[in-house]
Amino acid sequence: MNGNREPLIFDTSDGQELRINTINTYLKRRFGQKTVKLSIDGGFTCPNRDGSKGYGGCLFCSAEGSGDMADGSGDIKKDLENQIALLSGKWPDAAYIAYFQSHTNTYAPAALLRKKYMAAISHPGIKGIAIATRPDCIPDDVLDLLCEVREKNFMWVELGLQTIHSSTAEAMNLCYTLADYEDALSRLMSKKIPVVTHLILGLPGESREMMLQSVRYAGGSDIFGIKLHMLNLVRGSAMEKSFPGYVSFDSMDEYVDLVISALELISPRITVHRITADAPRATLISPWWSYKKRTLLNTVHKEMKARDTWQGRLYSSGPSRPSL
Repeated sequence: MNGNREPLIFDTSDGQELRINTINTYLKRRFGQKTVKLSIDGGFTCPNRDGSKGYGGCLFCSAEGSGDMADGSGDIKKDLENQIALLSGKWPDAAYIAYFQSHTNTYAPAALLRKKYMAAISHPGIKGIAIATRPDCIPDDVLDLLCEVREKNFMWVELGLQTIHSSTAEAMNLCYTLADYEDALSRLMSKKIPVVTHLILGLPGESREMMLQSVRYAGGSDIFGIKLHMLNLVRGSAMEKSFPGYVSFDSMDEYVDLVISALELISPRITVHRITADAPRATLISPWWSYKKRTLLNTVHKEMKARDTWQGRLYSSGPSRPSL
């Protein structure tokens, strides 16, 4: 245990008290203003789709490579400008992070990656860059490029771990292993590149304890950030056919209870980037309530206050890897 028996509450600039170390609060402190991620489709694919490692992709992945909200015209600067124009009415004084979200955003020759990353970074409205990828797709020349980008820019790399359990990884056709994640994490952190780890809650066959083991493992490491969200069954995914009618959580209350238990296990130093998922209502199959993002977030914060709990309350230092 960390020995801290007092609630660790993060105060925002407007005086609001939060019991979660959110990325929104972190970015506002760093840049002095509201900072918004702009989702970009860089036009990449994935080794689990093109046959290099497998076909069809991860079972839960959407047809758009889990980047359904991303712009992907092929002109990165134009896509950024379109999104900024769209959001400027809501946040006229916001700063922006270019988020390469769709598919595997390190899966291309380093020269092509450099061209696309630099196109995003060179936009005057962009304060930093976030790059989502698989842990098995960071060869040495791409790692060198990431170091180059990191030297002059605010950046993080998002690694899709999803689960630490090999049986689930195989069932979901991930085509990478926990060892791949550990290798990528070690190499990125040795270069001082911030890492955000992505986990999915509610994968088929996983018990509550299995999910919390994944959270305890990732949340006990020295990563920059973590993402948690429920599994959304979406139209166009392989899972729509292989697990028809699957529902990851029967109710919002069930999911909220799990998320709070997960947050209690995560180091308070780690920024929390997400605790729910976004899926367009037109493609969302289940859980039907997951599109109510604001309601879910408000319920988590309200319930944490009612329970007088906070991120890291049950945190134990050091990743815990169970025998698999």
